[in-house]
Amino acid sequence: MTPDFKSGFVAIIGRPNVGKSTLMNHLIGQKIAITSKKPQTTRNRIQTVYTCDKGQIVFLDTPGIHKAKNKLGEYMVAVAERTLKEVDAIMWLVEPSTFIGAGERHIAEQLQGVGVPVILIINKIDTVKKEEILPAIDTYRKICDFAEIIPCSALRGQNTEDIIDSILKYLPYGPMFYDEDTVTDQPQRQIVAEVIREKALHALDAEIPHGIAVAIDKMKERPGKNPMVDIEATIICERDSHKGIIIGKGGAMLKKIGSNARFELERMLDSKVNLKLWVKVKKDWRDSDFMIKNFGYDKKEI
Repeated sequence: MTPDFKSGFVAIIGRPNVGKSTLMNHLIGQKIAITSKKPQTTRNRIQTVYTCDKGQIVFLDTPGIHKAKNKLGEYMVAVAERTLKEVDAIMWLVEPSTFIGAGERHIAEQLQGVGVPVILIINKIDTVKKEEILPAIDTYRKICDFAEIIPCSALRGQNTEDIIDSILKYLPYGPMFYDEDTVTDQPQRQIVAEVIREKALHALDAEIPHGIAVAIDKMKERPGKNPMVDIEATIICERDSHKGIIIGKGGAMLKKIGSNARFELERMLDSKVNLKLWVKVKKDWRDSDFMIKNFGYDKKEI
């Protein structure tokens, strides 16, 4: 490792659905964080690790900062806001707009006086005309003191290479925190649960809000020449009516979620997967401390 090697922690923040997880997956070059058009997709701080010859960046993909409506929401906001005090730099993702809503203003307030460089990433530039980007930059420049402002499209990979170089400028010199082949600190079961949850969110579309969780009941590798992983998982929802929708007519919806998840899990685990899914109703689990802990959201993390 060269003496000018840098390493540090960078928080990725932004309102729900601005493309934080998509950008993270693009920069790392692997799918770690689940993506969906629904808010509250990322519920834990997901640490992902980017390593190159110049340095190592540990990204903390925080849950979106928003006004909490229940205990799960409070947990997510507390995790996100605490993260800001523990990092070497912050990346704030926004959309290319000259309208700054209450959600964005709330984040700008949180950033006042954090004492670390804040890099503004204006994402989704592929969704607007070129001449709309400069006014957006100008609008944001007035509400916060940014170290840099980078317009990009995480989805299309436009301008994303500049992001890594910019971040490295602000990190301290130092050794790696993780081995160079590490891409995440998430336990494998957690990632498997998140993949299944993502496929459920995609398949169910707007019919069911984000009141679902996934518990992995069993995950075991079969020995032998042809590797196979047996996974049994339960999708938890809040109402009996939701259970019916998740299972679908003749089990069709559950089958669709299962086959979409299996396809992705086989790619990720590099092995055949035998996936069995169940659906259970646990009313108001998002307001239960015990349930929240049970699904892997640790109160001690706050």
